[in-house]
Amino acid sequence: MISSASSRFARPRPCFSRRTSESTFRLKARSRICRSFWGFRGQEDLGGGYKAMLVIEDFFRPQTGQSGSFNGDPMFSRNAYVGIGSPYGALTLGRQSSLLYLQSAQFNPFYASFTFSPTINQLYSALGTYPAYRINQGIPGGTSWSNAIQYAAPDFSGLSAHVMYALGNQAGDDSAKKVSAQATWTRGSFAMGATWQYLNFGTTPGDLNNLVRGFQSQTAMQLGMTYNFNFVKLYGEYTYANNALVTSSFHVNMLQGGLSVPVGVGSILASYAWSRDNSTLNQARQTATLSYDYPFSKRTDVYVGYMYDHVSKLSSGYTAGAGIQTRF
Repeated sequence: MISSASSRFARPRPCFSRRTSESTFRLKARSRICRSFWGFRGQEDLGGGYKAMLVIEDFFRPQTGQSGSFNGDPMFSRNAYVGIGSPYGALTLGRQSSLLYLQSAQFNPFYASFTFSPTINQLYSALGTYPAYRINQGIPGGTSWSNAIQYAAPDFSGLSAHVMYALGNQAGDDSAKKVSAQATWTRGSFAMGATWQYLNFGTTPGDLNNLVRGFQSQTAMQLGMTYNFNFVKLYGEYTYANNALVTSSFHVNMLQGGLSVPVGVGSILASYAWSRDNSTLNQARQTATLSYDYPFSKRTDVYVGYMYDHVSKLSSGYTAGAGIQTRF
């Protein structure tokens, strides 16, 4: 028998936040959990354990109604892929969330929040994000990869594994690529994940030089762990990134520790991340966040949060915010 199913969903999360260097509050479409997005998912049962699938997801900013998480973000920038699932795993093709980004979100208490997650801020809101402030730390290539093919192996005794390869898709340049492998093992209250990633371009082949002069490629590795004691859930991450330049190289080490503590029906969340590079800038970065999340229902909750961020040789930043998030 062949059958099909589809679903539509959205996760709008407007949030009021204020940085100490600003004089007015701003409405932001980002939250403790992740950026606002909506999308479609569909699948068709092909019989024999096989199915065809489609996923289309777009970030959006509810305060203005604009598509994308920032100006210039392509439509359906979160995910836009098709694939085939089978008893032997799933093969998907198109634009897909990067494996390192997904693991980085999984093993910190603030998940994929660009507003409050120290991990996400240090890895994905650093290199080239603020041109006026020089920093050599961060992961290029964005949170999703275009022109990607991914294989996800069937889960086996709590072990899951993925590999992904993305092309530069530029005529005359067959060397541009992004490659990643990731595995997660879960057993009871414990979970552990490991990711390896290599890339030699960010969005288009040859664009790494725009971030750091002579930047050729980056190899990154990450180990993440969580353990739930019920009265507290602990999070930990270690990330290593080696950046190859034309005539030299430098590396970055990042550590993150966090926790989630149930308080009544809500939770207190805290996270601290520290990183240092041995480039010519020789910078250290410290980011810390404290937040309280209160659920009104299974779909809707409100939160308040405060984040401190400091990069050596630069002034400190402070962010305070409150918001509501809902899922449907």
